[in-house]
Amino acid sequence: MTSEQWGRVEDDGTVYVKTADGERSVGQYPEGTPEEALAFFTNRFDQLAFEVEQLERRVHAGKTSPDEATAAVKTVSEKVTGANAVGDLGSLVARLDALAPVIATQREARKVERAAKAAEAKVAKEALVGEAEKLAQSNDWRNGANRLRELLDQWKALPRIDRASDDALWRRFSTARTAYTRRRKAHFAELNARRDDAKVIKERIIVEAEQLSGSTEWGPTAGRYRDLMRDWKAAGPAPKDVDDKLWKQFRAAQDVFFGARDAANAAMDAEFAENAVVKEGLLVEAQELLPLVEKGDDLDGIKRSFRAIAERWDEAGKVPRDRIKELEGAMRKVEQAIKAAEDDQWRKSDPEKSARADDMIAKLEEAIAQVEKDLDKARAAGDDRKVKSLEENLDSRRQFLDMAKRASDDFS
Repeated sequence: MTSEQWGRVEDDGTVYVKTADGERSVGQYPEGTPEEALAFFTNRFDQLAFEVEQLERRVHAGKTSPDEATAAVKTVSEKVTGANAVGDLGSLVARLDALAPVIATQREARKVERAAKAAEAKVAKEALVGEAEKLAQSNDWRNGANRLRELLDQWKALPRIDRASDDALWRRFSTARTAYTRRRKAHFAELNARRDDAKVIKERIIVEAEQLSGSTEWGPTAGRYRDLMRDWKAAGPAPKDVDDKLWKQFRAAQDVFFGARDAANAAMDAEFAENAVVKEGLLVEAQELLPLVEKGDDLDGIKRSFRAIAERWDEAGKVPRDRIKELEGAMRKVEQAIKAAEDDQWRKSDPEKSARADDMIAKLEEAIAQVEKDLDKARAAGDDRKVKSLEENLDSRRQFLDMAKRASDDFS
């Protein structure tokens, strides 16, 4: 439609716009032609139409909130309604009015979306509160504080929900954080107190350790150092900034003592090395008795020879500590072999055991003779059941008799 359909120009340059309610003046353009006057006010209409079109695009794209869109529609509508422009102003108003149901739909959709997000946020916040309350009862002092800070950041990132629920959940969350913090502070305060006590104990141990470091009573002093080490471990850690320093002091005192002891033992071992050579020779002599022990010949003579070697062994004196177990163990094996042979000889010649064995044989033979008589009677009487029982009894007794005779032979 042309501009003349929506407006006209009087001879004095006054311009009118045609509306559903009739004509109304929109201004004057006395210095130009009527065509130029209409073009000027039509251009104003085109600007309004462009503004309406832009608003429609923003609303349909959902780029503005419903409240912002409503305010914009109202503002533009007011500009269109009283606009000093020539054009179909009624169509612009209609287009603006058509945005109302679109905005209403968007408002309802956003309401549903906000409700859904609020529900999700409530579930998420309840989960954060639950975890915070568990942490409040835990003793995870290393990771708990960091985790609570993470939970707080997550809380802040979540949208608010209805005020009553949000405030109630926040109180629980804040209470859990406060409870954990108090317990954590109490724990570390107690830990620091124990470390201070440990520092006092360890300093006292160091004093005694340093006093003992010059002792030459090797055995008792080494035992006391073991006790001090046990007390050191039982004391627990001292404050971090001094614990390593205290340990170095304690260790240094021990090193002085044990270094001196090791030096003394090394000197003794050197002195005792010749004794070990002597005992090696005596061990060879003692081990040469073993074949005779196995034969069982002249056990009394073997014992006399071993006693003579043992006396020379004792006279040889001490040997280096790292040879004691080896040499004494080998010598003990020879002694045990002689003792075992002696025990075996006594067992075989024990007159008391031999008499008991002979007595058992006699009693078994007497019992067997009686069972044989009873068996003959049972057979004669045809008592099969009794015959079977007596035969089993007789077999068992004969087995015991064989065992007793073999035992008696050992004592012969």
